[in-house]
Amino acid sequence: MRILVVEDDDRIAKPLAEYLRRQHHIVDITTDGLAGWEWSQSGLYELVLLDLMLPKLDGITLCQRLRAASSQALILMLTARDTTDDKIIGLDAGADDYLVKPFDLKELAARIRALARRSPQLRPPILTHENLQLDPATQEVTYAGTVLSLTPKEYMILEYFLRNPHRVVTRSEILDKLWELDKSSGEGSVKTHITNLRNKLKAAGSSEDIIENIYGIGYRLCHK
Repeated sequence: MRILVVEDDDRIAKPLAEYLRRQHHIVDITTDGLAGWEWSQSGLYELVLLDLMLPKLDGITLCQRLRAASSQALILMLTARDTTDDKIIGLDAGADDYLVKPFDLKELAARIRALARRSPQLRPPILTHENLQLDPATQEVTYAGTVLSLTPKEYMILEYFLRNPHRVVTRSEILDKLWELDKSSGEGSVKTHITNLRNKLKAAGSSEDIIENIYGIGYRLCHK
């Protein structure tokens, strides 16, 4: 899932983002409501974690703007306010859920999973390609029954290929889709991750490169 964290407290935002990245999510952080509005206009995000008290544009107003603009992103509000009235205001503004600070990261992850189950577009089926299987619900990847231990980036690259099984995918496209917007990484980083991914697939029993090179263009899943 691609997640936008709109939170002005680095002590909360950075550990939160790192935890979610370890759960195989793509996470971008912005520290004020106006920037959150601008970043959200990309349409990339499936979930917005939104602080209530923000500089430049408060969380309630940002939430209302997103819903007025017909944003389909899930919105989970994060706030230190714990009164019933505050929760009602947040939910009436269009938030899908509400979590009070301080919160446990495991509880946050459980809330995200619950939101994903309630959202049809975030309940993808198990992805398969010949002997390869990826279950987005459990984030387990197997080849011929052997479980693969993948890094978050390797997992996301493989999932992207499985969701686009007949397309040729360029390195620049992978960078655009799977790397955070505020980080600069070169196409060489994509090449390294794909090489490592191929090696793990071979170690699990793949006799050839499941991800094949399309010379001068990019990569594609190999179809026998």
